[in-house]
Formats: sequence, C-alpha cells, structure tokens
Amino acid sequence: MTDDNTRAAEARKGSPFLSTREAAYYLGLSFRTLEKMRFTGNGPRFRKHGRYVRYHIADLDAWSEGRRHHSTSETEER
Repeated sequence: MTDDNTRAAEARKGSPFLSTREAAYYLGLSFRTLEKMRFTGNGPRFRKHGRYVRYHIADLDAWSEGRRHHSTSETEER
C-alpha cells in the first residue's frame, strides 16, 4: 500500500481529515471523479483549510450512507 492508501485505510485511527486523494481512495472513487463532484456540488461536504481541501471522515460516511439503495429502480427517483 502507498502512503495515501495506508492513511485512508487507517483514517479512523489518526486524523479525521483526509486529502482529496485519500478521500477518493476511502470511497473507492478516482481522484478526478471526486474533484468533479466537488465542482458540481454532487459530492460529499468538504472543508477548506487554508489552500487545502479536506474531507472529514464523518462527512464521507454520511454522504455514502445517503447513496444507499434497495433496488436499481430507486436511483431513477433521485
């Protein structure tokens, strides 16, 4: 595992804030996809710490939980 992957995998043990790359790995998304989602407003909540974008693990979990579905027909309702 790379350092980014290790930090994302062990995020709950350390700092609750992840970079875009770490958050993307945590969610199983590509870095670019998460960047695009941030730009369009479709992604998880994020914070700006100076010039750095950071994602709190609780926000990532809440966003992921909100995307839970019981069937494929539910996705069309959104």
